[in-house]
Amino acid sequence: MLKVGDKLPAGTLQEFIEVEGNGCSVGPNSFDVEKASAGKTIALFALPGAYTPTCSAKHVPGYVENAQALKAAGVDEIWCVSVNDAFVMGAWGREQKTGGKVRMMADGSATFAQATGLTLDLTARGMGLRSNRYSALVQDGVVKTLNVEAPGKFEVSDACTLLAQAKALKA
Repeated sequence: MLKVGDKLPAGTLQEFIEVEGNGCSVGPNSFDVEKASAGKTIALFALPGAYTPTCSAKHVPGYVENAQALKAAGVDEIWCVSVNDAFVMGAWGREQKTGGKVRMMADGSATFAQATGLTLDLTARGMGLRSNRYSALVQDGVVKTLNVEAPGKFEVSDACTLLAQAKALKA
């Protein structure tokens, strides 16, 4: 299981790009996790699924609202990772107004979630294998803080908790 001091697992995540540029075409683009996190401080938060109640009402909006404060605290990028395809993550990002604030990273086959060891089996609820809800501060690919939620909870992976941790790391 992923823990503080570990490097993020190798692999790729996909992001739906709205505007062509910077070597990216419109539509789903794959990003190597190691290369995308190299030399950066990433506020990464993962959640069970797009359009689910807590994720849509609390988790993503908290990071959108705190995006400027997180960047002021030394965060280069904010990643939302979920076991959904890039099309769903792109549509959800448009609805949540994440543009320029939060990168909506798709883990369509749950490979990244499985590599972290932070999975949640929601097969009985018709959702299959998903990511557990958590947040992490990652510097140059290394996990500096990790906040893993108990099943069904939303108490430690919120944007305010990660913001306080980013400020403490910067100090």
